[in-house]
Amino acid sequence: MYSTVTHDIQITVLPEFIPERSDADQASFFWAYTVEIANHGDRTVQLTARHWKITDANGRLEEVQGPGVVGEQPILKPGETFRYTSGSNLSTPSGIMTGAYHMVDENGVAFEAQIPVFSLDSPFARRVLN
Repeated sequence: MYSTVTHDIQITVLPEFIPERSDADQASFFWAYTVEIANHGDRTVQLTARHWKITDANGRLEEVQGPGVVGEQPILKPGETFRYTSGSNLSTPSGIMTGAYHMVDENGVAFEAQIPVFSLDSPFARRVLN
């Protein structure tokens, strides 16, 4: 589990390799990740957009941007949480993801809530010890 707090918004991510949706012979590796967004502040906030940075084991970066998450732009009152699950497919057996959510508070103040860097590991990843 990976977690970080920015501007009283805690983002926690739990990635999971999904072998039944992966095929090493076809260089296709799939992970599901569950994200929990918790508002620990004293103002209502809305998640309006996402910006993901997905890097595979070869260093290839893919950026994904768009409105909301899973078709929603959740509003979180103080103390509330929002949880969703999504997925990512890579052509390498490991990688990393990070990013940010664009948030707007009840006063119209925009800010970024950072998504922690998290590792996408699979049993097919080559381990090198120094």
